[in-house]
Amino acid sequence: MPQQLNRFSILGGSPISGGHSQPEAPITRITIADIARQAGVSTSAVSYALNDRPGVSAQTRERVLAIAREMGWAPSSAARSLSGARTETIGLVLARDPSTLGVESFYMQFIAGVESELVKRSYALLLQVVPDLEAELRTYRAWQASSRVDGVITTDVRVDDPRVALLSQPGAIPAVVVGDPGLAGGLTNVWTDDASAIREVVRYLYAQGHRRIARVAGTEEFGHTHIRDAAFEDETRALGIEGEIGRTDYSTDQGASATRRLLLERRRPTAIVYDNDIMALAGLGVANEIGIPVPSHLSVLAWDDSPLCVAAYPRLSAMSHDVTSFGAHVARRLFDVLDGAAPGSFLDSTPTLLPRGTTAPV
Repeated sequence: MPQQLNRFSILGGSPISGGHSQPEAPITRITIADIARQAGVSTSAVSYALNDRPGVSAQTRERVLAIAREMGWAPSSAARSLSGARTETIGLVLARDPSTLGVESFYMQFIAGVESELVKRSYALLLQVVPDLEAELRTYRAWQASSRVDGVITTDVRVDDPRVALLSQPGAIPAVVVGDPGLAGGLTNVWTDDASAIREVVRYLYAQGHRRIARVAGTEEFGHTHIRDAAFEDETRALGIEGEIGRTDYSTDQGASATRRLLLERRRPTAIVYDNDIMALAGLGVANEIGIPVPSHLSVLAWDDSPLCVAAYPRLSAMSHDVTSFGAHVARRLFDVLDGAAPGSFLDSTPTLLPRGTTAPV
């Protein structure tokens, strides 16, 4: 097994246990009958007050409206569907540290792709950045109770993710999961084949003579991190070479710190694969700081292949996939769900290797 280092929109959500989560309590919708009981009036009086129709006194109207606000009431999706109306809004909640969103381009490209499909249907994107997974769950429940959005896009899926359980309940908000089929719990999902991509990286570096390869990985709780970890460990073991994983939160600082620890080891790696672009850029800086030439003494390879990879010097080798197109694909599948399509699993792409100026034979 590889020795692991320091394991521990807009986004670095709170870790959750990899164990089985307790099922989420069903979402309770506030009805006009609930408001009527609280206000001590008839449901007809509540309906008149909420719809600003004659039939109740000004005092009663104000009391009903105040109670409705306190209880978090909003028109039900059933009522909206009877009139054929939708909110024409899609929701995306990102449970990550806002400071990482300012420098990592993945979500900006992904959102741009989503928006490119929404604009075709005159839909809006409701983006909410929250501190952790529990806050994201609360947001889903609030949106469900108020019929705030027509559907949601769920990202950064965990193993046994409580959001998947919540969105799988009868009557839940329509959703598309961005992640592997094994993580989606039967919901429609769109995914990239990260396992095959990691195996290709390891085999490529092996062919160039590298026998000590490290991976500077992202948050351990994310499902796609588990998938990449397992493929990396399996492939290095199959080839009989050394593999090591350094754990980070995707940030520049932790990417640099993990790289520094790796490069100061007695048997340092001759190649490092990073889980995003900004950590690879940070790794280039650390190699220069220590005095290890890239690529003659150290090969560096990034993930996602944003414009940062081409702007760097040397230009970063990367596992490339079209993130903007990925976001557009996810949005199209969500519209399919809204239009009544059966749940399905859709492979978007397998990231492909683009060798540039930071990889070379040992």
